[in-house]
Amino acid sequence: MNSVPSIRIQACNRADINGVGDYVLYWMIAARRITSNFALDRAIEWSLRLHKPLLIFEALRWEFPWETERTRRFVIDGMKHNLRALQGTNVLYYPYVELAHNSSKGLLASLANRAAVIVTDEFPCFFLPSMVAAAAKKVPVLLEQVDSNGLLPLRAAPKEFTTAFAFRRFLQKDLPAHLLAFPSHNPLSRANLTAPKPLPKSIVGRWPPASFDSDHASAKSRSARKPPVELRGGRLEARKHLENFLSEKLEGYAEERNHPDKEAASGLSPYLHFGHISSHEIFSSLANHEHWTSERLALRPTGSRAGWWGMSTSAEAFLDQFVTWRELGFNMCHLRKDYDRFSSLPAWAQQTLTEHKGDPRQYRYTPEQFDTARTHDPLWNAAQIQLLTEGRIHNYLRMIWGKKILEWTRSPMEALKIMIELNNRYALDGRDPNSFTGIFWCLGRYDRPWGPERPIFGTVRYMSSANTMRKLRVKKYLQTYGPKLLNQLGPQ
Repeated sequence: MNSVPSIRIQACNRADINGVGDYVLYWMIAARRITSNFALDRAIEWSLRLHKPLLIFEALRWEFPWETERTRRFVIDGMKHNLRALQGTNVLYYPYVELAHNSSKGLLASLANRAAVIVTDEFPCFFLPSMVAAAAKKVPVLLEQVDSNGLLPLRAAPKEFTTAFAFRRFLQKDLPAHLLAFPSHNPLSRANLTAPKPLPKSIVGRWPPASFDSDHASAKSRSARKPPVELRGGRLEARKHLENFLSEKLEGYAEERNHPDKEAASGLSPYLHFGHISSHEIFSSLANHEHWTSERLALRPTGSRAGWWGMSTSAEAFLDQFVTWRELGFNMCHLRKDYDRFSSLPAWAQQTLTEHKGDPRQYRYTPEQFDTARTHDPLWNAAQIQLLTEGRIHNYLRMIWGKKILEWTRSPMEALKIMIELNNRYALDGRDPNSFTGIFWCLGRYDRPWGPERPIFGTVRYMSSANTMRKLRVKKYLQTYGPKLLNQLGPQ
């Protein structure tokens, strides 16, 4: 088993290890997988060092911000896979699904009181950082969080990067030192762990583990205004998407990824967001597909989008999205607490948008009209309908989607609020650093001023649906995500 790099481990409190504790507790909250997971590696390290059994506790709350049936079911799919995969191992897996508000209150504390040490996942976004910080103050033993987010450790970046070029150049200089420090692909296959004892009835009697005999997601249908999407969660589904991308889509990715009719995207972002697959596993599979070794890396960091990795044109185009742009978002969320607020935009973008805040709008829509795809623009409506029905928007059209919301609302502040609400509620990859990057890019983050100055946008980059439809192949897309599909959803 690989040793976890110290740069990925952070103590969250100053509590001691409990030498007489019953087990090492891995509180699984973000890296919801048992493969290629630095946090699991760290928990196993503690188990072996302390000669304690390993307990993996994975929970799903009854309500959380922007919760819908689709996100709940996606998480439960992953929990079902973990339950099956851990059967017959020397690991005690405790999945818990809240079926009523606050029904898990006291559960973590009860598990922590019996633990020797606690390991959890580090995730720099959504409510998870505050949840871990609050728990660290209350638990009686050492609580560590472990970074399994990307190829580059969060703490390896010395500052917040404001452009993709600057971050890319930093990656090309510093990533090689971390690139081969991989988590164990299957750490439980070789770990000689102490056999666990059942949890006491005082815990499992009060908080029964999820059996998944019935669909826990159905109990939450009242919280979802839209039906669940067809896309299912879990590691096996993630692997299917990865293998399909490598065998069927990668070759044409560089030329076709921006064309909605081509469906060239990997589709992996929901699985990355919920931790059902790791960035390391994706990179390793891509490298094997390309017959790549680290000796092919270019020696000089140029900041160029192509040529540094020593892979095919399409593989490098994918890596620029998957590594540069994805981990740039993690860099922002890790270092800025206001990553989701207007104040996090570059000064020039804040100034120009504020100066044009009062400009007349030819069209202005309410949040409800945006939500239900009732605008005058067929392309925008199609993107929103895809979001409603599939939990995703084509990558290129997400930019148009955001730019038009800015153009059709009273102010950039209102536009930001609507974008965050729609994306985080309906997108399976919402509530994630990567999706906040996409939203804020529409308002100038990681971009530069563009002339000529325009109404509403000022010097923020302008995009139009008409120009997009001229440049890209969208005929099939417009047919697929038309009003007929929206009507199938029923009354809004």
